Amino acid sequence: MDGDGVEAGTTAAWIERHQQMYERATRHPFTVSIRDGTIDLSTFKRWLSQDYLFVREFIAFVASVLLKCCKQESSDMEIILGGVASLSDELSWFKNEAAKWGIDLASVSQLKSNTEYHRFLRSFTEPEVIYAVAVTTFWIIETVYQDSFGFCIEEGNKTPPELLGTCQRWGSAEFKQYCQSLQRIADRSLANAPADAVKSAEEAFVRVLELEIGFWEMSSSQS
Repeated sequence: MDGDGVEAGTTAAWIERHQQMYERATRHPFTVSIRDGTIDLSTFKRWLSQDYLFVREFIAFVASVLLKCCKQESSDMEIILGGVASLSDELSWFKNEAAKWGIDLASVSQLKSNTEYHRFLRSFTEPEVIYAVAVTTFWIIETVYQDSFGFCIEEGNKTPPELLGTCQRWGSAEFKQYCQSLQRIADRSLANAPADAVKSAEEAFVRVLELEIGFWEMSSSQS
C-alpha cells in the first residue's frame, strides 16, 4: 500500500508473477540476435513488413482507448493523445524503412500470428471493455517493445548499424518515460477498478505476452 492507502504496483506485480513469459517476450531470440549482431536480415525485413500491418490496426486500438479515456474524469487524455499523434510519424517511418529495404508494402500478406493479434485488438472496441483493461493492455504492448529494443542498444551491444535506428526508436529513454507514464495510468486505473475488471486486465496482460512471443516467432519462421 502507498501513503494514501491505495494498492500500488499492480502491473509490476504481474511482471514478477509472469516473469518467465515476460522474459520470453522481451528477450526473444529474434531481438537478442539483433543485439548480438547475428540476425538474418531476411527475418528483420519480414518483421518490418508485418509490423507495418500491425501498426495500422494498432492505430484503431489506441483510438478506442482514447474514446474510453474521454469518458473518465482524469488527466490521462494528453498522454494517450500523444501516443495517437506519434503513430502518424510511425507509419511514415515504416514506409521510409520499407523503401530503404526494398519492401513493397502493398504486396505484403498478413501472416497468421499477426491476424490473431489484430483480432485481439479489435475486441477492445466493444463498449463493455472498461478503460482500466484497455489502458493496461496499451501499456504492456508498448512496454514489451521498449524493453526488447532497449536491450538492443544497451552497453556491449553488437547491433548492426543499419538496425540501430529501429532499436533507438523504441529503446530510447524518451519512449521508456512514455511507457512509465502509461504504467502509472494503468496502476491508478486498476486500483480503482472492480475485482472482475482487474482479473480481465491481468488476462489481457498475459495474452499480450503470448501474442508478442508469437509475433517474434512469426518474424523468424513465417508462422
